[in-house]
Amino acid sequence: MNSLDLPGRPETTRVVVAMSGGVDSSVVAGLLARQGYEVVGVTLQLYDHGAAVHRAGSCCAGQDIEDARRVAETLGIAHYVLNYEERFRKAVIDPFAQSYMTGETPIPCVSCNQTVKFSDLLETARELGADALATGHYVRSRRSGAHRALFRPVDSDRDQSYFLFATTQAQIDYLRFPLGDLPKSQVRAMAEDMGLSVAAKQDSQDICFVPRGRYSDVIAKLKPAAASPGEIIHIDGRVLGRHEGILHYTIGQRRGIGIATGEPLYVVHLDAERARVVVGPREALETHRLFLRQVNWLGDEPLEALPADGMELFAKVRSTRPPAPARLFHRDGVTWVELHEGEAGVAPGQACVLYSDDMNNARVFGGGFIGRSERRAEAEALLSRLEHLPV
Repeated sequence: MNSLDLPGRPETTRVVVAMSGGVDSSVVAGLLARQGYEVVGVTLQLYDHGAAVHRAGSCCAGQDIEDARRVAETLGIAHYVLNYEERFRKAVIDPFAQSYMTGETPIPCVSCNQTVKFSDLLETARELGADALATGHYVRSRRSGAHRALFRPVDSDRDQSYFLFATTQAQIDYLRFPLGDLPKSQVRAMAEDMGLSVAAKQDSQDICFVPRGRYSDVIAKLKPAAASPGEIIHIDGRVLGRHEGILHYTIGQRRGIGIATGEPLYVVHLDAERARVVVGPREALETHRLFLRQVNWLGDEPLEALPADGMELFAKVRSTRPPAPARLFHRDGVTWVELHEGEAGVAPGQACVLYSDDMNNARVFGGGFIGRSERRAEAEALLSRLEHLPV
């Protein structure tokens, strides 16, 4: 058995490494090459790299592709660049823009992993005769019965399990995550030791296809109708002002709303059909119940086997928050989560990821996208009344 928990010796085992041009995936390639695996690096060109050659904090574009090439040369491994721009546009960018138009807060990194990276690239790895596809994600996987299960990484500050909840069981069985047991500081030290040019490279932070972090610029270009002006209305029914398009707002936003009333107001609802931005006090944001769609369940027993009174676990509705106590229910094809402590600023389109506990070694039970949420009864009643007000 080799270090990737695959049958056979490393020298007879081919592994495709998804190389983004960053330090993490580069170290994965170097680590496996040092261990004697036959490593094949593959880099995906996902969007027009001409405009992004000098962008810091991005990935999968001009300079990043060149960085991946240099790393492959340094390591002496095969390296291929695959043009996935059209596929990426259809599978990730277009749905992202469409979701924003409907007042949602989408997470394109999840969609990218779901489609381009762990579906298309994984299939390419199989076609290349690879025994596994390895990535630089900070997450762990290990055997659990006849399959593999996902777990949070050692370095909780780098935990990327939130963005991998939609990974299917078949994909998990084929994927490997060599960095899950390592802290980021050690990974950078390893890159220096390997003599890699990317050892001190800045980590990617922005959504790769969003220049300067301005979602509105991308959406306005792809979906001009999303920039339609409309009313800013208080949850109690008062019209407070006008806006230049709901694409400029997200649930939970406080700054930059464009009105001054002397009281702190937050965006509590986006009514795309009526082009309304609904604002209100912070308490109007508090949510305890989340209804999920496109659920990917990775537990040992099927969702249908959950007891009537639900399953106690932990849930995470933001990538930057720790998992919090919750209870999962599934009945008549409907899946929902009760948050014991409540959460503010929950928006449709966000992910709700489920864990066994809140520790570093917590198992990832999957999750789903938030279809809708239920707030306090008073807020729900006011929002319902607003739906019947004339535009």
